[in-house]
Amino acid sequence: MDQTAISLILQAGYVVKGVLIMLLFFSVVSWGIMFYKWRYFSKANRESIDFVRYFRAGKEPAGLNKVARACILSPLANIYKAVYEDRDIGDSEGIRRSIRRYEALESAKLERYLNFLATTGSTTPFVGLFGTVWGIMNAFRGIGSAGSASLAVVAPGIAEALITTAAGLACAIPAVIGYNYYLSIAKRMIIDMEDFSEELMSFFIGLMNEVRKK
Repeated sequence: MDQTAISLILQAGYVVKGVLIMLLFFSVVSWGIMFYKWRYFSKANRESIDFVRYFRAGKEPAGLNKVARACILSPLANIYKAVYEDRDIGDSEGIRRSIRRYEALESAKLERYLNFLATTGSTTPFVGLFGTVWGIMNAFRGIGSAGSASLAVVAPGIAEALITTAAGLACAIPAVIGYNYYLSIAKRMIIDMEDFSEELMSFFIGLMNEVRKK
């Protein structure tokens, strides 16, 4: 009798079904993260471009802070806002330490959730392989019970087992691609942030010197 993949899954044992449910969870969360990061990076990049344009246009500090407050996701704007509103900075060295600290915080935001994609890509093939091994064991037990090793007896059990391998790969491959893609974007944005931080440092040190002269 012909059997579809769905019918094989429905007839599978509890362990194989548990493996497939686990793989489904990893897949759904991974795709959710990839969609979220696509929207996050797209908006953060647009906001950073807008903020840099205002910054280099020579807008006064308080006005820049208003622009930074409107750019919620931009790491450049967030660093400016955090340093501008930090009242505990006493000297130029304090400005440098503050910028480096906020850089680290923004870098962590850019890389947030990417570890889950890396974990999914590295572990789900083995989870699927475990389901395959378990399914093949059940298939051999079925052969022993039937007392026959004919294709009609073996094929359904082996097909059921191999479904978990396919599911593991289907879960892992997009996660690996997504991880590498978004990690490259995050690293590029971190480099841009570090470059811009040098401009911010000069800006705030100059601003502090002007305030002291007054």
